[in-house]
Amino acid sequence: MKILSGFLLLALLVLQHQLWLGEDSVRALRLLQADVQARRDANEQLEQRNYEVQVEILDLKNGLEAVEERARSELGMIEPGETFYLIID
Repeated sequence: MKILSGFLLLALLVLQHQLWLGEDSVRALRLLQADVQARRDANEQLEQRNYEVQVEILDLKNGLEAVEERARSELGMIEPGETFYLIID
């Protein structure tokens, strides 16, 4: 009976070790879940950036106002007859 009890205790310890610390353990599952969540968050950020780029592309394709706005803000261009004022903080 002592041998059977010892064997069962040893089997229980081995199974508990595999459950908590083994290759397919609870710890490994939690690490994978954290990795999946991090990748989902990164994908959401990339999807938002892609949406913003698509809107910008459509705006540039459909109207000259966006092109003019970019030329004024990024290149400092002005139209003939306008006066350029540079305000320094």
